[in-house]
Amino acid sequence: MTTSSRHRASKVRTSAYDVAEHLRTPEEMAAYLDAWLQEAPDDVAGIARALGDIARAKGMSQVAKEAGLSRESLYRALSADGNPSFATVLKVARALGVRLHALPA
Repeated sequence: MTTSSRHRASKVRTSAYDVAEHLRTPEEMAAYLDAWLQEAPDDVAGIARALGDIARAKGMSQVAKEAGLSRESLYRALSADGNPSFATVLKVARALGVRLHALPA
């Protein structure tokens, strides 16, 4: 084997990781949101994205319908640049079948 053939790198194909593809059960969805709330409680954009990930896992159209929102406004609110109102967060949480839970700090 020559030096050049030993050092040839094989091409590795990668794809973007999408957490929504791995959130299959209500328990997994709730655990994912809870992890965001515990680990990054001040990261409003991150928590909104986590809600968006869960909504994509469940189906955006279904979540939008159950939350009483248009699909476009739901995408916008839960995007990286979104800033959903607390009322929207509560509607989406209810549509996702998860509850926010308070504990003493």
